[in-house]
Amino acid sequence: MSFFNKVLASVGIGSTKVDTKLERDTFAPGDPVKGIVEVTGGSIAQSVDSIYLILNTAYLKESDDKKHYVNAAIDRFKISEPFHIGAGERKQISFSFRLPLDTPVSIGRTRIWVSTGLDIKNAMDPTDTDYIRVVPTSGMASILSAVEEMGFRLREADCEHAPYRMRRRLPFVQEFEYIPVSGSFKGRLDELEVVMFPVGNGEIEVLMQVDRRARGIGGLLSEALATDESNVRVVVTSTDAATVRQQLQTVIERYS
Repeated sequence: MSFFNKVLASVGIGSTKVDTKLERDTFAPGDPVKGIVEVTGGSIAQSVDSIYLILNTAYLKESDDKKHYVNAAIDRFKISEPFHIGAGERKQISFSFRLPLDTPVSIGRTRIWVSTGLDIKNAMDPTDTDYIRVVPTSGMASILSAVEEMGFRLREADCEHAPYRMRRRLPFVQEFEYIPVSGSFKGRLDELEVVMFPVGNGEIEVLMQVDRRARGIGGLLSEALATDESNVRVVVTSTDAATVRQQLQTVIERYS
């Protein structure tokens, strides 16, 4: 490589390009994700240290009394060893990884995407971004359906920064915020917030924040002192909507 080409490589001019192609674009947490990465050499030969895929989302974080979105890596996957690619050369590298169980689902404002990068020393690392749709697992779907069948309507769903006592592997949780519009909880609750943590073997840990509607002077004092919310934890093992509904309703009744 001439000195001039070395300079071109160091500033990333005429560099390698990357394009990721997924077998499909819709997945549930725990599903395998398969595809190929097409690497095309630029006007000069380059050495690539690795190809990596990063699964990303964004979550709300508060600072200086203002909320803003922060990008976060859910997981990172290395899919290649170092290799050399010549000028204009094309390579295809297949990959497969499993979507983490704690991947948020594409409901409300939540967006999930896979970014692909090539690690090239002394050069601009080329990247590629692909959005995917993440749907609930059967267990998660049964929980969401059960909540709606109890007369709640989804008002908002988003990923938010979580306090240490609430978080697991990631610094955020996906929160589903419901309001009662019919059924036995209408008039008794202001809202119901639901967070799900799939823990494997079909089990899902559900955290619910039950916000009681103020009733009388005692209720008003509870709201003023912020003691009207109850944090409830329950582990759901069934995917049968009727069974899950009974389990959740019994728990919410106890704290509403």
